[in-house]
Amino acid sequence: MSKYNEIVNYIIDEISNKNIKYEQKLPTVRELSEKFQCSKVTVVRAYDELQKNHIVYSIPQSGYYLVENKRELYKETCQQDVINLCSATPDKSVLPYEEFQHCLNQSIEIYKESLFCYSDSKGLPSLINVLLKYFQQYQVFCSIDNVFITAGSQQAINILCNMPFPNGKSNVLVEQPTYNGVLKSLEINNTSVIGIERKFGGIDFDELERKFANCNIKCFYTIPRFHNPLGTSYSNEEKKQILKLAEKYDVYIIEDDYLADLETKSNTYPMYYQDISSKVIYVKSFSKILLPGLRIAAVVVPKILINTFAECKKWSDLGTSVLSQGALEIYIKSGMFEAHGKKIKKIYSERMGLLKKEALSIAIPYIKWHIPDTGFFSCIEFTNNINITDVIRRAKDNNIYVVNMNKHYLKEYLNNNILKISIGTADIDNIKYAIPILLDEISKVKEESKFNVDIFDI
Repeated sequence: MSKYNEIVNYIIDEISNKNIKYEQKLPTVRELSEKFQCSKVTVVRAYDELQKNHIVYSIPQSGYYLVENKRELYKETCQQDVINLCSATPDKSVLPYEEFQHCLNQSIEIYKESLFCYSDSKGLPSLINVLLKYFQQYQVFCSIDNVFITAGSQQAINILCNMPFPNGKSNVLVEQPTYNGVLKSLEINNTSVIGIERKFGGIDFDELERKFANCNIKCFYTIPRFHNPLGTSYSNEEKKQILKLAEKYDVYIIEDDYLADLETKSNTYPMYYQDISSKVIYVKSFSKILLPGLRIAAVVVPKILINTFAECKKWSDLGTSVLSQGALEIYIKSGMFEAHGKKIKKIYSERMGLLKKEALSIAIPYIKWHIPDTGFFSCIEFTNNINITDVIRRAKDNNIYVVNMNKHYLKEYLNNNILKISIGTADIDNIKYAIPILLDEISKVKEESKFNVDIFDI
């Protein structure tokens, strides 16, 4: 356990044992520094954590004191206060629970008769009609026949990656790295998969053409916007190049546009918008920006794939939840969805902006940050060898969770020089607090490895 956690637990134990009482001055920074043989900065950090949890308060030039009614505390109080910089889920504090509960109640009233029978496996026609207008905001124009409602984007991806395509080919091409859910789906279903490296600067189009031409590719799963886990986006020109190659070699494209609602640039369009050869299948999830448990996504499929997709969808679930669909329909029609979208767009662009500020405030020559303007994901790229496992362990000792990228790769593409940083659940205070500590631990790991090498050389 780190000195920081030892101090926090010591103070909580002292409070629980009533050795510290209301309005009594707590041990000074100097006293705790000597007691735990650590720096004063570490003690101040511990006290800051206790203040953030409203356990103690400080009086300038006097010291720290116990907040009233905080005497009966347990160690779990602060041990549960973890900063998660690896989660792909949205921040619970910005999700519209109460608003959506109202929509669910209305949905129960409107669609209660549908609960006694199976619903249309294609989805509620009324929701699909609402989505047709909603999609136009993102330059996705389609008809009601082309749209299906699925139980989240994961179900859509499962169906698409494993169903037959008119081109008669059998392999699925995925970016490396990519969303781990698609890799798991392909693995479980024993579907043949081929990778293509996606770097921070984009994709190698010569390699893409070689694989389209020679590797029997039926479809290419891609996340053009706010890539999971890299955080990067393709330019409009890059999307056009991919489309040209897909048309030339008869390859279908599964476009996962899961975070379209966070887009801040007015001139950025999905790949579907530029598709003139009906090769793009557009997948839009509502889990990341609304409620993960809602399990609703929409899929826009080309005319030639409608019957095949409809058959696969029908026998995968018989029908998506009517209540969830009805509630989403009401939420969008009421205008609440649009208002919520504006709110979270602002929140995540501010968080990413702060991440960029904190990251660049501490110069470390052997790391390179890749931070987009918005979205959930960014990355630290290590330009020199470093033990990422040690970085992750030391961060965890400080109650900061980060992860490597292993689960996002096929084994032949593994890259141990990238650390994923997600702000999905991390608020402004979390980012301000965690990033300097994370960078400090990275520096320590690097210094220790350098020291060990020097010792070995001697």
